[in-house]
Amino acid sequence: MRSNLLILGLVAVAALVVLSRNAPVIATDDFDRTRLPIAQPAPAPVTEALPQNVPLPTPWEVKAPEGAPNVVIVLLDDIGFGGPSPFGGPISMPTLQKLADNGLSYNRFHTIALCAPTRAALKTGRNHHQVNMGSIPEIATGYAGTTTVVPDNAAPIAEVLRQNGFATGAFGKWHETPSRETTAGGPQTRWPTRQGFEKFYGFLGAEENMYEPSLHDGVTIIDTPRQTRLPLSRGHDRSGHRLGPRAKKHASRQAFLHLLLLCRVTRTAPGESGMD
Repeated sequence: MRSNLLILGLVAVAALVVLSRNAPVIATDDFDRTRLPIAQPAPAPVTEALPQNVPLPTPWEVKAPEGAPNVVIVLLDDIGFGGPSPFGGPISMPTLQKLADNGLSYNRFHTIALCAPTRAALKTGRNHHQVNMGSIPEIATGYAGTTTVVPDNAAPIAEVLRQNGFATGAFGKWHETPSRETTAGGPQTRWPTRQGFEKFYGFLGAEENMYEPSLHDGVTIIDTPRQTRLPLSRGHDRSGHRLGPRAKKHASRQAFLHLLLLCRVTRTAPGESGMD
């Protein structure tokens, strides 16, 4: 994956400044990264007979390659190339314009004109039919390529980076799990935390109630008291607070963050939804 890559209208990838290291690097980079998971080196031979004379081995963990950048993918859901101002659209996006002016813009990104298939292709680097996401999970069929069951052999980019020492997280709309698998009973094989993301905060389905969303922190559902009436965007703001302690703990690791932003607004009837 390249740094400083910008795909406007659908995805923006930016390399961030590498976080300062506040802990010594435990593992060296003399192991084979061509096969995952990376095998731990064989332990050193022990010649002592008494356990009290044998110190615990130095903790070993995989670190990202030296000089690897932090990577952020921002996916703008259900917005075409003709929408943002950097491509001549009517939606003013000054921050995205700055990225476009100082980065690279690609106008032949392969989209599928649907949210879930495009997202599946992006996060696996494969054609959407190869990962069975020919359409959205709500209208899955039994035909090959449209079951919306992502196969295990299609390793997500997040999983590849996680096994190479990156700290990974996804926030926002997921919409990559078959509807029948989004309950607490699972299976959770195709949930974000089993698709390479160590941290997830957002919702699993296609859309959510603006004031009473069903949000998950990892695999744990977040209770939203009815009386709070917090907009969904405020709930996503809280994800930063939830990420804070983890970010400090893993400050020495390169980061791969996937921000999935829902731009479409679906109108709902007033009344029980609390939007009257």
